[in-house]
Amino acid sequence: MIDPILSLSLSIHANQGVYALLLGSGVSRSAGIPTGWEVVLDLIRKLALLSSEDCQPDAATWYRNKYQEEPNYSKLIDLIAKSPSERSQLLKNYFEPTSEDREQGLKMPTATHRAIASLVAEGYIRVILTTNFDRLMEKALEEVGINPTVIDTPDAINGAMPLTHTKCSIIKMHGDYLDTRIKNTPTELEQYDQRLDSLLDRVFDEFGLIVCGWSGEWDTALRSAIERCPNRRFTTYWAARREPKGLAKDLFGLRGGVFVQIRDADSFFEELAEKVFALQELEKPHPLSAKVAVVRLKKDLVEDRYRIRLHDLVMQEVEKVYSELSSNRFSLSIPHSPEALIQRVKDYESVTEILVAMMVTGCYWGEESHEYLWIDTLERVANVHEPKTGGSGTKIWKSLSLYPALVILYAGGIAAIASGRYDTFAGLLIQPQVRELERSKPPAFALFTLSIMDNKVAEKLLNEGGGRHTPLSDYLHKILREPLRDFLPQEDRYTKCFDRFEYLLALVCSDWYEKQLRQFWGPIGSFGWRREIVDQIAQESLKAGEDWLLLKAGLFNGSGKRFQLVQANFHQQLAEQTIRW
Repeated sequence: MIDPILSLSLSIHANQGVYALLLGSGVSRSAGIPTGWEVVLDLIRKLALLSSEDCQPDAATWYRNKYQEEPNYSKLIDLIAKSPSERSQLLKNYFEPTSEDREQGLKMPTATHRAIASLVAEGYIRVILTTNFDRLMEKALEEVGINPTVIDTPDAINGAMPLTHTKCSIIKMHGDYLDTRIKNTPTELEQYDQRLDSLLDRVFDEFGLIVCGWSGEWDTALRSAIERCPNRRFTTYWAARREPKGLAKDLFGLRGGVFVQIRDADSFFEELAEKVFALQELEKPHPLSAKVAVVRLKKDLVEDRYRIRLHDLVMQEVEKVYSELSSNRFSLSIPHSPEALIQRVKDYESVTEILVAMMVTGCYWGEESHEYLWIDTLERVANVHEPKTGGSGTKIWKSLSLYPALVILYAGGIAAIASGRYDTFAGLLIQPQVRELERSKPPAFALFTLSIMDNKVAEKLLNEGGGRHTPLSDYLHKILREPLRDFLPQEDRYTKCFDRFEYLLALVCSDWYEKQLRQFWGPIGSFGWRREIVDQIAQESLKAGEDWLLLKAGLFNGSGKRFQLVQANFHQQLAEQTIRW
């Protein structure tokens, strides 16, 4: 049988963001953090000392006999520390490190916390359930630049963002150490607030579960929440030194769990993160792969006798990309969030890296007889997800699924413009058909930045702050720099070709839009705020007249008058947009 940790690693890698962690006190044990009950017992000993009494050998029994009630964390705090500042300082001593603790590595994030934080940073884990009061998980996440959403009281649930819309949510079922309402005793752990129950019902229904450091014996309400879950969409993995027994065993059996035997939490999570990241690296193309493919492509382009081999080389890579893009890895039905969208963009770029390099080379060096290859490539990638009435998947995922085709269009189009191959450029914009529910559309109207991604997500991709007018256009300018560097080594020349492509794409789109909908409209890219290319092409078209290469390629009906009309109307749209900016 396959090693359970290998199965878990594969599941996490293939299902990003769909596994939640359930962490118990065992996870923080190596950091020297006491359990909630250990804190209660120590508080009782302090209370007995203040009362000049001896609570040994059983502090809990002494408390019951003296106060005729079960030990209660909140009441103990009130009895020992009277003011808020005194209470805060008292609790910090249990959970926050002193300088001596730091020297010994105590009460600090452990290897477990840091390994989990690394998985969160890469989008593999988004929900962490914990019975712990400490803030070690929060600190580990902050070390990698993530500020998690922390839900430590039922009240915090009311204003919290949906779980799928946050980079990471930490749900502290028993509270935070600075809140005296934390849950400790069997009575307190018997029942949760209804709001917390409802949140847990969603988590256990919608997410897989990885349990570590939790015995399952004392937390009645948490156990009940797991038992209530009617579905088992994803597997439950229970990581421990020994197989669960008693109530935990019953719970484990109910979930159809997979037992993962571990030495300790640190080694388990470090190994898990290592295996997941190894799978991530395995899927990335080898750095030489794109270069090797380009060398082969160049060789086959120059001799007609290699036309069959050239066709097979390109189509083999196209089908490889198509197969990957249509796999469950790029499902349109999973929950989405800005972080999940960004991760998917990165995955799309990884999958299409070789094909983009081939597209650039082919559109730059290829002849007219090769154009069908680049047109077929674009059409195939643009139609990975066939349109279906009432099909599954959110609109956001469906729009983003065209991103690989958008990158390929930009890469091939810019390369064609750089080499002056306007026939190839025109073919890419007009001839492929992107299938939609109502009808098919050419790339010039179906593939542009505004239809693919929300500006806020694009700004996060850029990682250069907000306020950008054309963030996805700016991002494409950034990521296509390397694939086109060998053909456009000068920065200024690259930007001019990029702007020329986007500006002409906008004009072709506006031309098509008016013919179909009787209204001029085109997408405005980075050229809209750089503006240099707008005036340059206006002068170029007037000078060349009907002999302009763009018209000879068949665009704008091959008519200079039609081009002037489209351009004038688009410039009006551009002027209005500039005012709004």
